[in-house]
Amino acid sequence: ELEIKPIAATKKLAVVGAGPGGMSYAVTAAERGHDVTIFEASDCIGGQFNLAMAIPGKEDYGETIRYWQAQIKRLGITLHLNNRATMGNLLSGGYDEVILATGVTPRELDLPGIDNEMVLSYVDVLKDHKTVGRRVAIIRAGGIGFDIAVFLAHEFGPGDPAKPDIDRWLQEWGVDRDPEHDGGLSPAGPDMQSPRQITLLQRKPQALGRSLGLTTGWAIRAELQMKGVEMISGVTYRKIDGDGLHITVDGIDRLIAVDNVVVCAGQEEQRDLQDDLVVAGMKLHLIGGADKASEVDALRAIEQGVRLAAI
Repeated sequence: ELEIKPIAATKKLAVVGAGPGGMSYAVTAAERGHDVTIFEASDCIGGQFNLAMAIPGKEDYGETIRYWQAQIKRLGITLHLNNRATMGNLLSGGYDEVILATGVTPRELDLPGIDNEMVLSYVDVLKDHKTVGRRVAIIRAGGIGFDIAVFLAHEFGPGDPAKPDIDRWLQEWGVDRDPEHDGGLSPAGPDMQSPRQITLLQRKPQALGRSLGLTTGWAIRAELQMKGVEMISGVTYRKIDGDGLHITVDGIDRLIAVDNVVVCAGQEEQRDLQDDLVVAGMKLHLIGGADKASEVDALRAIEQGVRLAAI
């Protein structure tokens, strides 16, 4: 059983990165009595949660960020925003330990034409708000690929979790308030509309969406299917050019004519400072996506941060 106990001796700790892993470590360590400083390169805390909360249906991720903000204030944690940690400030700060929670960076895809101006990453879409055309192909149908599909297929964008638009939800899913209708179903049926023509692709020959959560995956797949999203598995990606995305499926070449290709091809660990800190003799810990990008998961990152801080 995990116990969060007060510490006998205070350590001065530097946390690099204010995503889920870094924040869970910082809050737990400060709660125990350590002196914690967070360095965050962007202008806000939350890391990947800031991308997640942009997805319709995931707006409540913002509430976790709000909780962390309150804990920073309550516990007296020092927070440096817009401050990318350097060897200089980490070595000169007198820190006993450094926790690298620097997260992940999108994996680059080795594909002819990947540098075409129509190609965007999921970060370009969710964080940088790049314009996306009416016809879109999404490369890789993992969790992020499905999130991008939901985002692009949703005309109204994310809502306010404190003020949900229940009437719109009922209309979209074909639920009627009139008790005289059997099963509470609207005679008109579901009314799912998408402002874009979307194609979601993956290399694996199996059905798309197997990696989605058991309790929500079925609803996400159903919504996208009703919105006309085409899902293709067993894809070989050949090239991208001005005409669109060229693929091969079951030995047959096919062109998907699109305005944009959004790449969701996974992530790689972001560990820019690791080697130099090790050489300098700094006691160092890796958590979250910086530890294992292939297993990037908010729950895992949070648990890893809490367990490390509890030692």
